[in-house]
Amino acid sequence: MLKRPPDDMAGREGGADIRPPADDSGGVLSAQIEDPAAQALLQPWVEMECHQLSNGRKVAQFDSLEFGTLRVVRERQEASVQKLGTVPADFCSVSICTQAETVRFSEHRGEAADTVFFMPGNVEYDIFVPAGTETAYVGFSQQQFLRGARILNPAFWENPPKGVVPLSTHRRSVLKGAIDLWLEAAPEAAARGEPLDPDVIRDQVLQAVLHIAVVTEENIAPTFNERLRAMQIGKKARSYVEDHLDADVLPTVVDICAALGVSERTLRYAFHEYVGMSPVAYLRTRRLNHVRAVLARSDPQQVTITQVAMRYGFLHLGRFAGDYKSMFGEAPSETLGA
Repeated sequence: MLKRPPDDMAGREGGADIRPPADDSGGVLSAQIEDPAAQALLQPWVEMECHQLSNGRKVAQFDSLEFGTLRVVRERQEASVQKLGTVPADFCSVSICTQAETVRFSEHRGEAADTVFFMPGNVEYDIFVPAGTETAYVGFSQQQFLRGARILNPAFWENPPKGVVPLSTHRRSVLKGAIDLWLEAAPEAAARGEPLDPDVIRDQVLQAVLHIAVVTEENIAPTFNERLRAMQIGKKARSYVEDHLDADVLPTVVDICAALGVSERTLRYAFHEYVGMSPVAYLRTRRLNHVRAVLARSDPQQVTITQVAMRYGFLHLGRFAGDYKSMFGEAPSETLGA
């Protein structure tokens, strides 16, 4: 039986309060860890023991973001540790690590630079993380993850893996950047007094991770008949997207695939032929266009750019402003003030 850290450790780490957030507000918790038991304590959603295996007073820098069942965690290991634990039934995670050649993730090593690890529920894990390594993972409801995964890539995910599996993806660095972005955006939004919407961030994170871990990249070379079908699918998808955005509902690739009864691969072929871009890129441009339309008809005394950007799923205002100006040749403030 794995042991949880003693109750009197809660709230004690170098005088700092290290209790995980208890609500759905999405605050970022950051702590410098000097006791591996505290590193386990900060992740109460999994049963875990964490043992220090190399010298050093500082064990890790820990950062986490929680929105209900969503967890985004980043750990910079300053001392080598071994993590032993069991994943709850309805919880799964997608993980990445630096120094992949020396990290052992249960029976796997992340030798390939393009590897991410999927860990399903009800799995016992045994992880070795050497000093100097940064690991990060996104965890959420396994039912929600598999629902989307089966729609996007039914061939692989109809019968999901029962243990830890390495997944090859060309988007590993994208996941790393996204995790850093989410951990940065939440406190910035809270400091502005306009915290992130829990429903929006949960959906955005899930869709991003599904796209990175589930979707396989293949050369697109459709036949003539596939091109004809692609046009039909593209038109239906465009109508679906516009109808939902007009109703202030943010459509996702999973939503489109489910509504049209196609796999992500088929939808990607269709968008490549129809508009020359991926479904994810198309959705982002359409959301940018809707932001612009709302700003153009709004009163700057009653509406803020932040409100409109978040309404359409743009969580990091700095990146949003750069993308907006790049696309439209003007800043959001110029559109709103026109």
